[in-house]
Amino acid sequence: MSTHAKRERLLLADLLEAAGPEALTLCDGWKTRDLAAHVVVRERRADAAGGLLVGALKARLERVQAEFAAKPYEELIQLIRTGPPRFSPMSLKQIDEAANTVEFFVHAEDVRRAQPDWSRRELDPVFSDVLWSRTERTARLLGRRSPVGLVLRRPDGRTAVAHKGAPVVTVTGEPAELLLYAFGRQDAADVEVVGDQAAVERLRAAELGM
Repeated sequence: MSTHAKRERLLLADLLEAAGPEALTLCDGWKTRDLAAHVVVRERRADAAGGLLVGALKARLERVQAEFAAKPYEELIQLIRTGPPRFSPMSLKQIDEAANTVEFFVHAEDVRRAQPDWSRRELDPVFSDVLWSRTERTARLLGRRSPVGLVLRRPDGRTAVAHKGAPVVTVTGEPAELLLYAFGRQDAADVEVVGDQAAVERLRAAELGM
């Protein structure tokens, strides 16, 4: 049975393959080869992936990621498609779904939206609600570095407070767009941003996300 994470994994692999190894992404300083290496290291090299969260391990992460980036691009794509080895916790469906659904969705958009001819993807309501649920649960974490109050609002009026403070900026959009905004892709997200103009500009330049 396919899951959201499996679907997003295969879509990401297809987008990376179609773009080629030297295409731009929304990840600052990363081309598609670097992004592919990041995805592989994150789920196959737990000894290095800790550098994503622990500063003392960052140098090791960068070294291992550079080693993977030097591999044939086709090999990286295949490693993404096949997923982690059986002994990895991420091979378990529930952990894969929890850890990778948002990760793969965001990185797929990192590839898609960096291309000049990109088009917005239409998402089914069930997946949109999944993304909204994740956005609600992680809003305060993602918005912790916001320099102003930040409220994320769906078109139907449901909201999530990402950061308490004043003045308040309200960002309105579909769940996928709000998630991308909260993950630091402010310029690429299709949203309406309302608030004091100076506050809006400060938020636009803020380092949101993990």
